[in-house]
Amino acid sequence: MIACEKMRKCSLLPIVFILTLIPCILPAQGVSTEINSLSSQLDTLIKYKLPEGSNVSVSVYDLSANETLYAYQADKLSRPASTMKLLTTITALARPEANEPFCTEVWYKGVIERDTLKGDIYVVGGFDPEFDDEALDSLVSRVARLPFSVLQGKIYGDVSMKDSLYWGSGWLWDDTPHSFQPYLSPLMLGKGAVTVTAFPGVQGDTARLECTPASSYYTLANTTKTRTPSAGRFRVSRNWLENGNDITVSGNVDGKRTGTVNIYSSQDFFMHTFLERLQAKGIRCLSDYSFNEFQKDSISVRMASYNTSVQAVVNQIMKESDNLNAEAMLCRLGAQSTGNRHISAEDGLSAIRRLIKKLGHAPDRYNLADGCGLSNYNYISSELLVAFLKFAYSRTDVFQKLYKALPIGGVDGTLKNRMRKGTPSYKNVHAKTGSFTAINCLAGYLTASNGHQIAFAIMNQNVLSGREARKFQDTVCDILIR
Repeated sequence: MIACEKMRKCSLLPIVFILTLIPCILPAQGVSTEINSLSSQLDTLIKYKLPEGSNVSVSVYDLSANETLYAYQADKLSRPASTMKLLTTITALARPEANEPFCTEVWYKGVIERDTLKGDIYVVGGFDPEFDDEALDSLVSRVARLPFSVLQGKIYGDVSMKDSLYWGSGWLWDDTPHSFQPYLSPLMLGKGAVTVTAFPGVQGDTARLECTPASSYYTLANTTKTRTPSAGRFRVSRNWLENGNDITVSGNVDGKRTGTVNIYSSQDFFMHTFLERLQAKGIRCLSDYSFNEFQKDSISVRMASYNTSVQAVVNQIMKESDNLNAEAMLCRLGAQSTGNRHISAEDGLSAIRRLIKKLGHAPDRYNLADGCGLSNYNYISSELLVAFLKFAYSRTDVFQKLYKALPIGGVDGTLKNRMRKGTPSYKNVHAKTGSFTAINCLAGYLTASNGHQIAFAIMNQNVLSGREARKFQDTVCDILIR
């Protein structure tokens, strides 16, 4: 009996030990089951709902659980379109000098005697992509408040911060005169573009036009017709094949209509308009300007400056997918990372490559051509996008600026008309879109139904229907959230 009792006690010990482990084992099995179910759903979606003839790269990472949730061709090289802006912005925001504003300055060299400035004026460009009509007027007003009304010298624009390449590598020549492809310069006014707004008048008459920024640098031809369908589609263009700035507005105006074109030579547009408005303030000076690098010395005096915050630039990059802002950020990144006064896009791209290496990826596996994704030469992967999103999430200073700027599903920015109310993705997705012909991508963050924060990247390639690609991506997000 004693022997049997001891045997029963001994045989019960393994059972008790196993039972104590069950609470630990079951949650792990539950997580595994959830991941398997998610993988099965996404695999099925790719198999049956991926637009015909196209392919896709998908990478999903659970930031809360620190584990990969799903990967499909995650290392496949793809063209990122505007999701390239995530690499540029995250790298720039990680710099120690990230909070320094974009600055445009006006200096003079010489002396003011009585009513005359005996010296030269320099407008020094800091590649502020948000410098607009209001900013120019503010700058000119501050200069005009100084105690002189005669300039006995020259006016110079300093655009030495950046090389003379006014487009990114691989940008398409026939995308001009679209405003999304401006002529890049450290001196930009109104994003290097003119916005024309047409207001209808009496039927058959020409419409009334308003242009911003107002300047004599360009000419305007109005051939519109009010409420006359036979006049054709409303259109704003210019003689871009001749590098001319003769803007033509044509077509039917049956209500308020707006069109925008880029302007050839952004730096000349800026300086011409600056000089014009300075003269309008009563400053008598030469009627011409030129370009020269400003060298600070003992007789240099800063007359005025205008700053734009980094957050304002980042908001426009993410919410509206602004190419100019991304290229300005890339240029500034190059200046900050090298410490040089004269930089090129390659300096900024080199800084991105260094971060790629720091994150454990091989920079040589990818091709980086510009900062905004407009180039067809960019090739990265969805797993690289997620690596950058993970890095940003790990840096509170970076994440706060980035997250508040990302479009919100169904609410604003480039996601305003997607992920409608009633879908799981509504207000739960904060992500950057990216699209041009045959390319459609989406990358960012979402909140799953279990409260976990997820980083994801979906890169649809070779799909001519943007609508089908967007529907596929929205469905992926819905599945991830559920």
